[in-house]
Amino acid sequence: MDPFFIKAAQLLLSLSILIVLHELGHFIPAKYFKIRVEKFYLFFDVKFSLFKKKIGDTVYGIGWLPLGGYVKISGMIDESMDKEQMSKPPEPWEFRSKPAWQRLIIMLGGVTVNIVLGFLIYMMVLFVYGENYLSPKVFENGLETAEVMKDYGFMDGDKILSVDGEPLQSQIDINKHLLLRDVSTVEVKHTNGNSETISLPEDIGQKLFQSGSLQPFSPIKKPMIDSVLADSPAAKAGLKKGDLITSVNGEKVNYWHEFRQKIKNNTGVPVEITYTSEPQENTGLDKELSGEGFGKINITTNEEGNIGVITAAISPDDILTKSYSFGESIGAGFDYAYWTLHDYVAQFKYVFTKKGATQVGGFGAIGSLFPDAWDWKAFWTTTAFISIILAFMNILPIPALDGGHVMFLLYEIVSGRKPNEKVMEYAQIIGFFILIALVLFANGNDVYRWLTGE
Repeated sequence: MDPFFIKAAQLLLSLSILIVLHELGHFIPAKYFKIRVEKFYLFFDVKFSLFKKKIGDTVYGIGWLPLGGYVKISGMIDESMDKEQMSKPPEPWEFRSKPAWQRLIIMLGGVTVNIVLGFLIYMMVLFVYGENYLSPKVFENGLETAEVMKDYGFMDGDKILSVDGEPLQSQIDINKHLLLRDVSTVEVKHTNGNSETISLPEDIGQKLFQSGSLQPFSPIKKPMIDSVLADSPAAKAGLKKGDLITSVNGEKVNYWHEFRQKIKNNTGVPVEITYTSEPQENTGLDKELSGEGFGKINITTNEEGNIGVITAAISPDDILTKSYSFGESIGAGFDYAYWTLHDYVAQFKYVFTKKGATQVGGFGAIGSLFPDAWDWKAFWTTTAFISIILAFMNILPIPALDGGHVMFLLYEIVSGRKPNEKVMEYAQIIGFFILIALVLFANGNDVYRWLTGE
C-alpha cells in the first residue's frame, strides 16, 4: 500500500481516539453534574453528518470534516453560538446555572484526559516494548562537532561525560538538551584524554537554531560509502556502495567528516581519491588499506562541494532496548510524558521568530510523524505525543479553546462576578477566527513545503 495512505490511516485512527476521549473528558463530568449534553460528535458536521443517533437527550454522531470534534453543552457560549438558547432564562440543567467550580472541572476535563492518556500510553509502550537507545559502540570514536560549537571549546572526537552534572543515557541526547533545555555546563573528554567542563551562554539554543545547526553533534563514522546518487560525479567516476575512502589528494582520511571537509575545501576542482573495495572485517580505521580492491580516481565536486555519496545511517544492530517492569514503567512513563510536554513547550521560543514561523506545520506535518509501514509501537508513541500536544494547545488562553473558557471561569471565581455574556460572545468569535487563521497558516506551510520540496 502507498505510504501516504498508511500514514493517513494512522493519523485518522489516532485523531479519532484522541478526540473521542478528549470530548468524554467534558461529557462525563457534565453528565455527573446533571447538565444536558445536546450533541457528542467525532469530527465536525457542517451542513450534514455521516452518522447520527439520538439516545436520551444527546445526539451522537460522526461528521465529515476531520478537524476535531465537540460536545454541545446546554447553556454554554461555545462555537455553536446558539444565541436563541442563551437569550432565554437559565434552566437548572444548563451549564450556566451550575457553580463556577463545577463548570471549571468540566472545561478542564478534556485537557486532563489528554495529559493522563499521554502518560498511560507512554507507560504502556515502555512496559510492552521497552525504550530504544543507541549502543555505546556507536560513539567509540566520539562525536563530530558543528563549527558553531567549536567556538566554545568542543572538538571533533569529544565524548560527552555529563550535562549540568548529570550523565546522558545516550550521548546523542546532547542535541535535544542544547536546543530545548537550559544547559549551562557540559563535561567532555577530548581525544587527548583530558576532561574539560565547558560553560555555555543562556541563548545557546537560539544560536544553534538561527545557524541551522539543529544536530550540532553526531557520531563519527568511518568513511565508507553506503549509497551513490544517480548521475552524480561519484557515480560517473565508478564509486559504489561499500567502497571505503582512504585518502583525498594524498592526505589520509580516517573518518567520514574528514573526507567531507576535504571535498568541500576543493569545490569545483578535480580531487584525487583513493579507496578500497575489499570487505573490511574488524579493520581499524587507522590501518593502511591496500589489496586487489584498491582504486584511485580523479573526480570534480559539484557547486555545493559534494560528489553524490552518502554514508551509512545507524544500523539496527546499534539500537539497544532497555526493558521495564510494570512498576518501573509507571515512573518512567511519567518522566517521559513530563519531558515530552516540557520540550514541546520549550520549542515555542523558536516558533515566535521569523525562521521558526516557517517551520510550523499542520495535518501534513503531524501525519509525517507516523512511519511509512504500520508499526504499533510507533503508532502508540506518536499518539501519546499528539495527546500531549492537544493538551497544551487546548489550555492556551484563547477564546474558543478550553483555555479561553478556563480564563473566564477563573476571572469569575476570583472576582465573584460572571463576565458579560456579550463580551464572551465577541471573544468567542474573535477566538474562532484566530484558530481558523492558525489552521490555514500551519497547513499553508505544509502545502508550501510540499510544492517546493523543502
